[in-house]
Amino acid sequence: MGGDQTIRWFETLTRDDVPIVGGKNASLGEMIGSLVGKGINVPPGFATTAAAYRRFLAANLLDKLISEKMQEFHARKASLSDAGAAIRHAILAAEWPDDISHAITSAYRELAARDSREAAGVAVRSSATAEDLPDASFAGQQESFLNVRGEAELLDACRRCFASLFTDRAIAYRELKGFGHDAIALSIGVQRMVRSDSAGSGVMFTIDTETGFDKVVLISAAWGLGEYVVQGTVEPDEYHVFKPLLANPALVPIIKKQCGAKQRMLVYADNGKGTQSRATPDHDRERLVLGDREILQLAGWAVTIERHYGCPMDMEWAKDGPDGELFIVQARPETVRVHERSDLLREVEVRNAGRVLARGQAIGSLAASGTVCRIEDASKIDNFVDGAVLVTGFTDPDWVPIMQRAAAIVTDHGGRTSHAAIVSRELGVPAIVGCGDATTSLADGQVVTVNCAVGETGLVHDGRAEIREKEIDLADLPETHTHVMLNLADPAAVYRWWKLPADGVGLTRMEFVIANHVKVHPMALLEPDRVKDRGERDQIARLTRGYAEPAEYYVEQLALGLARIAALMHPKRVIIRFSDFKTNEYADLVGGRFFEPVEENPMIGFRGASRYASPLFRAAFALECRAIGKLRQETGFSNVAVMVPFCRTTGEADQVLSEMEKNGLARGEGGLEVLMMCEVPSNVILAREFAKKFDGFSIGSNDLTQLVLGIDRDSDLLADEFDAGDPAVRWMIRRVIAEAHDCGIPVGLCGQAPSDDPEFAEFLVECGIDSISVTPDSFVAVKKHVAHAEEALHKANRENRQIVGTKVIN
Repeated sequence: MGGDQTIRWFETLTRDDVPIVGGKNASLGEMIGSLVGKGINVPPGFATTAAAYRRFLAANLLDKLISEKMQEFHARKASLSDAGAAIRHAILAAEWPDDISHAITSAYRELAARDSREAAGVAVRSSATAEDLPDASFAGQQESFLNVRGEAELLDACRRCFASLFTDRAIAYRELKGFGHDAIALSIGVQRMVRSDSAGSGVMFTIDTETGFDKVVLISAAWGLGEYVVQGTVEPDEYHVFKPLLANPALVPIIKKQCGAKQRMLVYADNGKGTQSRATPDHDRERLVLGDREILQLAGWAVTIERHYGCPMDMEWAKDGPDGELFIVQARPETVRVHERSDLLREVEVRNAGRVLARGQAIGSLAASGTVCRIEDASKIDNFVDGAVLVTGFTDPDWVPIMQRAAAIVTDHGGRTSHAAIVSRELGVPAIVGCGDATTSLADGQVVTVNCAVGETGLVHDGRAEIREKEIDLADLPETHTHVMLNLADPAAVYRWWKLPADGVGLTRMEFVIANHVKVHPMALLEPDRVKDRGERDQIARLTRGYAEPAEYYVEQLALGLARIAALMHPKRVIIRFSDFKTNEYADLVGGRFFEPVEENPMIGFRGASRYASPLFRAAFALECRAIGKLRQETGFSNVAVMVPFCRTTGEADQVLSEMEKNGLARGEGGLEVLMMCEVPSNVILAREFAKKFDGFSIGSNDLTQLVLGIDRDSDLLADEFDAGDPAVRWMIRRVIAEAHDCGIPVGLCGQAPSDDPEFAEFLVECGIDSISVTPDSFVAVKKHVAHAEEALHKANRENRQIVGTKVIN
């Protein structure tokens, strides 16, 4: 079919038709033609062509007017807003050529006749011919109109779509990207409405938008029509799904489920035409929009779409309220992360930061300082000061002209798929969205630092902090025989390290996930009546709302937190250490003080393995085992191994292994490896006995040093004498490595010493350590230290062989 037609049905279009119907409509046609047959639902519809737009302009002599007004703008004879307003007014006052209006209304009637559902309501969306390109998203630049009913309203909505090509934001964006205003035409998509006003909708990416981690599908969801998610008016639910395990129908590879505030919802207007905003009922705010089956269905569609297009994708989805069916209503290439090198790591460090004034979702991983410029609505954007930190409720495309001039952006509302998030990524401007109270907690003129370099949660600090940036070329890292692994604890920050060529995760501290994601003492969930504080009981009730049993909350949240860490290195081994809180630390959890004894020296008290078979904690340890079982068997992370900390005696080891087996974690079953922390002198002395019970050792150099030297690791007075390089500690390390290797099991080390001391890393290599696990920020340096040590050891061994050979000859 030729490009001079007025109307093209979606099913006649492919992605090659962008010059004819723009990016959105070409993509809809591509999906209907190629992916509906693979089970993906896409609502039907039609598009007006670029030729129709140009004929509309020509019939109303608008080409000349547009050219004149843009020349006046470029010559600074007219402001951008004055030029845009004049063009929009002329377009809205223009008449439809009879052939174009007839073609649109006839297609609208045919769409209604084709559909057995309630077909009168349609979505009318703009689709520019330069839209959704690999390096320009044009996010939200043109208008969309929902629940349009009747031929007259349809023609009016189409005219308003044409006019939206010349909003201030659209003109500014084209100027920024270097697109000629006369070189772009507008197509209009008319699509059957999905009744998500009585269900939910949202946005979906096939890549983590902040880090580029490409093994996850990220889904945002809110009640009602999807505009509020895109605009950032609400904080949506957020779900992450691990792509490599999606193909197995027996698994549920959901690795994050976070319930958003979802304060408002966009629904059909009471008069049946258009839309209106409504407060979300409390019971809907407190529950997830999607169930597990729906999350997996959308994620599966996302992977199919990504595979078809051959690049990371950004999609919008909607759920039909009357029948519960899911639909993809838009799909476009992801435009920011796709161009990044996978072997180049950019690190940003914020030092000497002031107190935290606000926090929300971090967009990107950059940081910036500046003076707060608080603006309430788009009508006052002329008050913005270049280089300031823009603070507002939320942004929409009207804000683009000033967003590109901001040092950073902070909003009260929105999620990582909101307009503010999408545009700030594309502009390379750090942003924090969904703070809730930024516009009240940050004062106009206040100097702040916007810090997105610490993981998923972004922080606004008081004052100007020191910001350091560096790029690391990972392609230059040497290979090592010794495995160099990562110590990871915070699920919210793990994706940022996906580029590191680590050999797995050597240590994940379960207690960090419990403290920061679960927050409640496990016994307080199992025996809530013992929690006497009313405030803490109310807090537990809020956290566990929606769960049949409070303990289910603990198991699911712990499993989800650990899942993101397991996903990062899959299929490489990820070692998760069972909880090793001290009694004073456990008491700090919600409800914890009602279950924990008071000890004079918790560091060598009721901790680690001694808790797991104790009547005081056995039931709580069972929850940890259930979480690991869920992680390995239901989610599918069979790469997870477990580690037992602070195991003082072989009898204690037997008790722990027995408790694990009772709770579905038998050593060896399903390939489960069970390792032991080697951090008590008895572990070294009886290494051969412990080696019979475990699949490997991991030396905890901090506790081992503490117990060998008799120095409290938390003592300020003795800090100068606390040294993992002490000859006594080194003797212990050398001895246990030799003993373990004699017994045929591997040994790693997961303490801080090799990160701080290159010579200590060389000592470990000399001893024949199998793996060294370090914090991510130390990985590159330790990898180089290990490579250097291996090279030196190899050289020394070669020279020794030459000397021995010479003696034999002589």
